[in-house]
Amino acid sequence: MTVSVLGAGAFGTALAISLARTGRPVTLWARDLADMDVARENTRRLPGFTFPETLAVTGDLSDAAQSSILLLTVPMQSLARFLTQHTKFLDGKTLVACCKGIDLTTGLGPAEIIRRACPAATPAILSGPSFAVDIAAGLPTALTLAVDDGHALQTALSTPNIRPYRSADLVGVEIGGALKNVVAIACGMTIGAGLGESAHAALMTRGFAEMQRFALSRGARPETLSGLSGFGDLALTCSSDKSRNYAFGLALGRGEPLPEGTTIEGKATAKAVSNLAKKIGLDMPIADMVVAVLENHLTVNEAADMLLTRPLKEE
Repeated sequence: MTVSVLGAGAFGTALAISLARTGRPVTLWARDLADMDVARENTRRLPGFTFPETLAVTGDLSDAAQSSILLLTVPMQSLARFLTQHTKFLDGKTLVACCKGIDLTTGLGPAEIIRRACPAATPAILSGPSFAVDIAAGLPTALTLAVDDGHALQTALSTPNIRPYRSADLVGVEIGGALKNVVAIACGMTIGAGLGESAHAALMTRGFAEMQRFALSRGARPETLSGLSGFGDLALTCSSDKSRNYAFGLALGRGEPLPEGTTIEGKATAKAVSNLAKKIGLDMPIADMVVAVLENHLTVNEAADMLLTRPLKEE
């Protein structure tokens, strides 16, 4: 089974490098090649990691789409448009979404977006606690691969440092990956505002409960959120400034200039989740708080006060 990675951001590049180190031919598609094909390195997104000999780089999507397995590492909010524009190349393939989030326009996760845009494709989700630099450096990384029948795909995506665990719960896996970004922004805000480690731990814990509540309302299996793509990804993303969402929250809490040119998936996901929860009467106070701060309806300290003055209740 041949593999291509569509999208040459840091994470897509890291996956392509790790897969190619096995000696298999792997293709990395980039919208803008820059000098990657000459330098044999992604100097803009993931500098310092030389491409293996078996990693081919192309700007021709039709060439990359010859593979039977296509890893989609485009940003979540661009996924639907990307699939719709290139259906003729992608339909009928195994499409593995590596982006994390919920589409703000439709309220859909990546699996359903794939089904609607490419009905003959096999949708899958690759998610879990992982940083691009760790994968590219060959450090051990365990992920969840959600797909209806995934034994062959699991083998194809395994490398010496990437260990994918199978799950049939696509909804649970994609929601865990999406909502942990929202909680990570909130946790970053907490630390950035100087509210302390105890508040950070409390917010992370209540955020996990919020993730479970939303996932169950969408038909996910409860045990999925306790796995790599739920609790595992939450633990990593909410405690390291390598996380773009956590770092974004830190900057918000400190009142510092916000990073430019970086995809912060949790921003759009927070809004999408808040909107969906209101429609079904689901209580999502942390997501609502993040949205209120992002839209300048509340300051970080006002948001913290709002959470602390909520009615007392059982855990």
